Amino acid sequence: MKSLQDSVANLKGVGPKRVADLATLGIDTVGDLLTYYPSRYDDVTPVDLATVKDRQKVTVQGTIVSEPLLTRYGYRRSRLSLRIQVGQQVIMATFFNQAYLAKKAQLNEQVTVMGKWDARRRQVTANKLLTAADEKKKSSGAVYPVNKHIRQMTLRGLICQAYDDYWSVIPTLIPTPLRQRYRLLDRQQMIHDLHFPKDAGKAKAARRTATYEEFFLFQLRLQALRRARRQRNGNRILYHNDELKEFIAGIGFELTGAQKRVVNEICRDLREPYQMNRLLQGDVGSGKTIVAAIAIYATISAGYQAALMAPTEILAAQHAEKLSKVFEGTHVHVGLLTGSLTAKQHHQLATAIKDGSINLIIGTHALIQDNVEYANLGLVVTDEQHRFGVNQRQQLREKGNNPDVLAMTATPIPRTLAITAYGEMDVSIIDEMPAGRKPVETRWLKISQQSEALHFLEAQLADGAQAYIVSPLIEESAALDVQNATDLYQEMAKYFAPQYQVGLLHGRMTGEEKENIMHQFKDGKLQVLVSTTVIEVGVDNPNATVMMIYNADRFGLAQLHQLRGRVGRGDRQSYCLLLADPKTDEGKARMKTMVETTDGFKVAQRDLELRGSGDVLGNKQSGVPDFKVGDPVGDLKILQIARQDAANLLMTPHWDEQDDNQPLVLYLQRHQLQTHFD
Repeated sequence: MKSLQDSVANLKGVGPKRVADLATLGIDTVGDLLTYYPSRYDDVTPVDLATVKDRQKVTVQGTIVSEPLLTRYGYRRSRLSLRIQVGQQVIMATFFNQAYLAKKAQLNEQVTVMGKWDARRRQVTANKLLTAADEKKKSSGAVYPVNKHIRQMTLRGLICQAYDDYWSVIPTLIPTPLRQRYRLLDRQQMIHDLHFPKDAGKAKAARRTATYEEFFLFQLRLQALRRARRQRNGNRILYHNDELKEFIAGIGFELTGAQKRVVNEICRDLREPYQMNRLLQGDVGSGKTIVAAIAIYATISAGYQAALMAPTEILAAQHAEKLSKVFEGTHVHVGLLTGSLTAKQHHQLATAIKDGSINLIIGTHALIQDNVEYANLGLVVTDEQHRFGVNQRQQLREKGNNPDVLAMTATPIPRTLAITAYGEMDVSIIDEMPAGRKPVETRWLKISQQSEALHFLEAQLADGAQAYIVSPLIEESAALDVQNATDLYQEMAKYFAPQYQVGLLHGRMTGEEKENIMHQFKDGKLQVLVSTTVIEVGVDNPNATVMMIYNADRFGLAQLHQLRGRVGRGDRQSYCLLLADPKTDEGKARMKTMVETTDGFKVAQRDLELRGSGDVLGNKQSGVPDFKVGDPVGDLKILQIARQDAANLLMTPHWDEQDDNQPLVLYLQRHQLQTHFD
């Protein structure tokens, strides 16, 4: 019985080497081959040479009227020349380094040749030769992403053979009512018209169906995963409501409406018997930490432990310091676990975690080390969670018995990514800033206006404020990055001496050195802090009012927005100065976006439009899928519709018992095991 799961080795002419070559394109099965779609289509309609301009790409059709002449020269270099009668004239077609075509090019045979037209010599410098046997492949003009192991014609031939041999076992996965509602093709026709369309209209209709199918299947897997997690036994964290209200009342300020809404969503999840899997989104300074603190307090008051994992030691230490103050006088006992502890300190802390005497454990990835055991872990909070790999987040989850998970991010995620990267999570959004917060005023200055920027900064320092000066990250070399920051530090120290003290912070310092510098800055002993992007996340000094960024066009929008969020954390008006001479339109667009808006979600959406979904969070860590035909940005409407349709189908009673849906049930069974979204 044939199946799309058959290995490509089942196809004629595919031996072990070709199996290995196809695997380099991610093609292992016949199904992989049939869904390896073209990236574009060449126009293969023959042209009238009388209308063609010099160096134009052409397709000509004619008859070979001379014996092919093959000349070899140098190592593996060759030239194949053919005389072809096209209409009333004879032209020359020349192929370089395709000696194998000499056997294919037969005298008096009709052929189609593609290449560039040389008007002066009346010849085509050709790259493709198609015979009558290639008619099906030729008619499509399909062009595939290939590499050095597989040629276009080889791939086309294999796809053609696979379709001829397997078309009858191609199942249609989209349920009939949805296909009828959106006028979509059945899967056999879709695959045929993607590879071998008769015209552009057929190709467009097939691509539209393929886009919906891809989004629908992806969302179906996510929704099924979400349902499975909800059915998984979790911990019912039955906190005392009056005690929690008393704690919130003692915080010292009124929560915003958005914070109250989000706290209710999280607390509702904690009481449920299934494992919470919630993403907490909020712009820089929107008050996510206090929301997490309330969830932590609820968890601990119910007799469980909580863990908070941060991406850097600076941020972990800052969380520990801040939360120790928040929980002062309560039954929450905070422990800070980082890689810079001595062996003795680590052992003492690990013992206290294991016996439960420390019930809030804050740290970096040290939290997931094998020798760290928890007494009764009920809640896991990850801060800036996209900075952790999937495996690290999973390891922390596995430390307890299906603990509830709250993932926080201050990187605003546009809707497009929220329903792809985090589609299986419940999402809570804090979309309101605390009262009294003034938006950070952002200015873009040319590098030549540096002195103007420094005079402005001096005026702020004279008024008792502090400032950050950020040097760009040069990715190619961490050492070069440090040198860059060091040079800038020396320049600034000289400029501001003797009136103001300047400090330096970079990623190659030890945890102790970083902490020491941050304390000096926070205590006001340093007025200016020169830094690399190590301060991008979480550093909190309400007295800092100026963020000055050199060569700002070297940073992405999300990073610039994060850096800007380090100021504006107190009552005073704050400023972000971008020094940049961008050479590209994209660089200029980034600067303009930063000046125009302080809304993180607008910034994130613009970032997505400029860079595309794959780069915004990074595929490996974010889980953003690499879609074959669908574009989550350009096809957002289809993505949203497909998501709703997938959710509706799974909520339909006995949907999986209907005959029409059996191919979909099989698909889910096969792919659910391969789905490891975090």
